[in-house]
Amino acid sequence: MMIFFGLFFLVVYAALVYYIGRSVWGLMLVRGRRSVSWKFKLLYIITLTVVSTSFIVGRFFDNTILHIIGSFWMALFYLMVILLPVLHLTVWLLGFTKIPRIHIDRWARVIVFSVVIFVISFGVYNAYTPTVNQYDVTVEKEVEMESLNIVMASDMHFGVLSGKNHAKKMVEQINALQPDVVIFPGDIVDDDIDPFVDKNIAEVLAQINAPYGVYASLGNHDKHNGPIEKLIDVIEEGNVTVLYDDFILIDDHFYIIGRKDRTDRNREELAVLTANLDKSKPLILVDHQPYDLDVAQEQGIDLMLSGHTHYGQVFPGNLITGKIYENDWGYLQLEQLHSIVSSGYGFWGPPIRIGSRSEIVQIVVSFLTE
Repeated sequence: MMIFFGLFFLVVYAALVYYIGRSVWGLMLVRGRRSVSWKFKLLYIITLTVVSTSFIVGRFFDNTILHIIGSFWMALFYLMVILLPVLHLTVWLLGFTKIPRIHIDRWARVIVFSVVIFVISFGVYNAYTPTVNQYDVTVEKEVEMESLNIVMASDMHFGVLSGKNHAKKMVEQINALQPDVVIFPGDIVDDDIDPFVDKNIAEVLAQINAPYGVYASLGNHDKHNGPIEKLIDVIEEGNVTVLYDDFILIDDHFYIIGRKDRTDRNREELAVLTANLDKSKPLILVDHQPYDLDVAQEQGIDLMLSGHTHYGQVFPGNLITGKIYENDWGYLQLEQLHSIVSSGYGFWGPPIRIGSRSEIVQIVVSFLTE
């Protein structure tokens, strides 16, 4: 069955690539001058073939250049699949008017290439210029502190395109917010720890200043070809404590509970993790994927921090995530539970965000003072 779906996907993808390639070829040609040498046609076909397979080939052979080309191809492919049918319908309708066809073709060419350049540029800007979103919540438990300043960054996907400079920017933004504690709810690396190690990302993360420390859970992309313990060791070299179905009591004030990712078959039930905790103290749950908010609420969790959704990353993806998750981005309260989901600091695949923006989240938690 999996082979059938795989073949079906490849056939559909190949058909869409052919459609895009043929359409772009038509846009590049000027009406009345369609005589092109076979060498140029062959070069175009080879280029399209290499580019359209570069994302898979680049990851499979660990080729950085193909990986980068493939990432931007994914963005271009997405835009063309949406834009070209609209363009063809518009051109067909304008063909019934008295506007000369040469003018229609010329403006179609200008509009398509202008829209693609603008949208990709805007998407890259949104991906690489994170904003800071702040939430104020009140946990109605008595603690010997009036408030707690939490700074959260999720889904960094440190790898080929989200590298050391992106990490440095993140650390600078985090430190500027003067956090008491920093939380990373998963997808710290992008399926492979080698770029994380090669670019010394852990050395950058170690520069974070937070009196109560830096804590992380793992996400579905936090993996590599080896034991999970090696991945955890690599991340913890950056003075980050990975809570892998574990918890910690901070200064006898509040708990931080970090879960394994939902894709991990050996993940403990939340009821097991919280069974022996003093629930008179605030409970902060770090769970990469924002599922089962009702379970967290039933188990007395006060604050649940998640990522994973990217808020769709590229429109209309947010319409899909909104149907899948009860809270796909931002803040939601269910009785005592405060759920906050980040759109992520990084990105998956193309370094493009349309309809979403990379972010750091600051949560100021107020308590009842004793």
